[in-house]
Amino acid sequence: MIFILPLIAALIGWLINKIAVSFIVRGLVKQQGAIANRLGELAEDQFSFDDIKIKLAAPENIKNLIPLVESHLDSFLRERLPKAMPVLSMFIGDTIVNQIKSHLVNELDALFPVLINQYISNVEKELDIKKMISSRINNIPSATLQSTVREGLKPQFRQLELLGAISGLIIGLVTLAACALLHC
Repeated sequence: MIFILPLIAALIGWLINKIAVSFIVRGLVKQQGAIANRLGELAEDQFSFDDIKIKLAAPENIKNLIPLVESHLDSFLRERLPKAMPVLSMFIGDTIVNQIKSHLVNELDALFPVLINQYISNVEKELDIKKMISSRINNIPSATLQSTVREGLKPQFRQLELLGAISGLIIGLVTLAACALLHC
């Protein structure tokens, strides 16, 4: 009967750590507001509108817009403008349409980075990253947050439970050996 002591100790060690994991997860859920605020602050510190401006206003990204702009201008100059102003269509032929389109595309190519930077600056003034992220995290239902934490940290929690079982087994073996030496 005394020989099952290490197994019982291993089971107790595993169970204690399993309960500890549950307390940790519940504690995280209870601290959801504080965690949400801290994550919001972290995101706000790490988030850079300058990086977005640089990426969006990069010449290669602007160049990707030009075919769309040209297509839209072509459609406007050849179809919608003549319908809106029929008299003007008598004076505008393909050569003039192509010249107008070429000049407008060049102007827009220069204007897009300015527009994008201005738009991002306006968004930056109005957007509260910290509030947006902390609000979203705070609105996650407790059960969803709990299951997400459990699933996300599953390997670490299993290692902790295994560590409890191994330490319990070692304590049980040491106790068994001490008992054998003392003739319990």
